[in-house]
Amino acid sequence: MICPKCGHENSPDRADCSRCGVIFARIRPVQAPAERSAASAGSVETEADTASDRNLWVWAAALLIMTVWGSRLIFVSIDSNTAGESLLHLVNLPFHEAGHVFMRPFGQFMTTLGGTLAQLLVPLVCLAAFWFKSRDALGAVVCGWWFGENLLDIAPYIDDARAGELPLVGGNFGASSPYGFHDWEYLLTETGLLRYDHALARIAHVLGALLMLLAVVWGGWLFYKQSRRSEFWGKS
Repeated sequence: MICPKCGHENSPDRADCSRCGVIFARIRPVQAPAERSAASAGSVETEADTASDRNLWVWAAALLIMTVWGSRLIFVSIDSNTAGESLLHLVNLPFHEAGHVFMRPFGQFMTTLGGTLAQLLVPLVCLAAFWFKSRDALGAVVCGWWFGENLLDIAPYIDDARAGELPLVGGNFGASSPYGFHDWEYLLTETGLLRYDHALARIAHVLGALLMLLAVVWGGWLFYKQSRRSEFWGKS
């Protein structure tokens, strides 16, 4: 039996140390918590590593989805209205309609513009909340991508200002509905920009596409830095 206090080797049947006199039964309980603490610390580190790896897999999945889905929305013609027929349009639409309601006290022009403003402001507010409030980088990246997607969602609506062919909420079409029902017909007519509807739609589409690509690149860079810190690639 080696004495935990002085290191002297004693016979196996001794209850105390022949050199320093310490009683082994009394010193073992003191050591046990330290040993348990070391084991607990190792367990916590293992759990933290596992959580970090799981988080990185979520990052990778989110980046893949944004890249594939974004490509399907970006590399199409505006008049195909691919963004307007996607699942995300159903997410954007309630914010668009709520924007009309909230801006109603400010007159018809702002009421009409409020739908588009709400579509763009909601993702920006969410981005700021994730980035500055909760420090959730992935949430901020996704919201940045969503902001760009909303510009793609708006582009066909702008492009349709003169043609009035897109179906509107309530079952109307721009060509058959009363003046002011089609947001962008009204907005561009009132500002004298109606003849530029196609050009403005292209600007919205290109800007949205660039912002979506930038969000993916930003997310990829943050993912790379985090994966390097956690040695993710070496573990995988």
